[in-house]
Amino acid sequence: MSYALLDSAAAGGLLVGRAWNPGVQGPSIVVVRDGQLVDITSKAAPTLSALLEQADPAAFVRAAGGPVLTTLDEIAAVGIGTPDPSLVHLLAPADLQAIKACGVTFAQSMIERVIEEKAAGNPDRAAAIRERVSTLIGGSLNNLKAGSAEAAKVKQALIDEGMWSQYLEVGIGPDAEVFTKSPVLASVGWGADVGLHPISTWNNPEPEIVLAVNSGGEIKGATLGNDVNLRDVEGRSALLLGKAKDNNASCSIGPFIRLFDESYGLDEVRRAELDLKVTGADGFVLHGKSSMSKISRDPSDLVKQTCGAHHQYPDGFMLFLGTLFAPTQDRDAPNQGFTHKIGDVVEISSMGLGSLVNTVRLSTECSSWTFGITALMANLAKRDLL
Repeated sequence: MSYALLDSAAAGGLLVGRAWNPGVQGPSIVVVRDGQLVDITSKAAPTLSALLEQADPAAFVRAAGGPVLTTLDEIAAVGIGTPDPSLVHLLAPADLQAIKACGVTFAQSMIERVIEEKAAGNPDRAAAIRERVSTLIGGSLNNLKAGSAEAAKVKQALIDEGMWSQYLEVGIGPDAEVFTKSPVLASVGWGADVGLHPISTWNNPEPEIVLAVNSGGEIKGATLGNDVNLRDVEGRSALLLGKAKDNNASCSIGPFIRLFDESYGLDEVRRAELDLKVTGADGFVLHGKSSMSKISRDPSDLVKQTCGAHHQYPDGFMLFLGTLFAPTQDRDAPNQGFTHKIGDVVEISSMGLGSLVNTVRLSTECSSWTFGITALMANLAKRDLL
């Protein structure tokens, strides 16, 4: 089956990314032009991180030339699954950037984190706790802004009812949760397999907007991401966040970064609607949405909480903005909710950014991560790009 990468609105944008180039046995920086992937790798921009450090990345990309590496149709025709190193395929559109993620940025999804914690990662207990919390707070989370006086009241009401949780603090308190999602160069791109740790039996995809930020804290573009989540592991203890979030192939980004210009910017991110579709080999189909208009923290504030005088990122960073989506639809048994099965195809899309498609496998069965920083530097040096 062939999956589309871009929608009509995305096709008109300034899209940059990375593709595996078998001719040089390494990555090329590409721009999408008329359905073709043009290789614009150069000494001025040997990495996507370096490209985003340009004074005006959009102008730089518009002026950059190079050979055609492949076409979108050819990428789609290869399909999804374990990449063939002898063929051109998309990589995550990030290389030397740190991969950071913000958690619990939607007050409504915060409740699911509280439920996970109170259920100690056990889906059998989640339904009863969910009903109790819903009765307690009703619609008070609508348009709630983290750190506000109204948010403090909701937090106190939950605490008074014995529902204190550390997720309340990061969900509606003044300080955002920002964590490292994946090591540098470990993220996978469009078409690749995404991985679940074998110990998990309750997990889900997390459809998110991902900002591309340079070393100066300037937001230069946006893309899509799947912050693969192990609900049972994190539910047992928030101190297991690293185990729940960072495993082989557990971070997917793509298909391309849409550079900000006159046609697409931060306001479009703020209004973005994300659609999720999970299709199982068992015939199960899950649809979900995440509306950025309902986020409890503005994207620009999340960037400021991530970097500044308190923390620098000399190669820039990619920032997952969090998700409103938290699946409660039963897949197999009543009150068991949703969890992935091996072979699920996950499609995350947003008008103007395209579609990110991956297949779910165990992390132990996904391609091992072997092309790290040392390999990248050696490859670029061999190509006389450093």
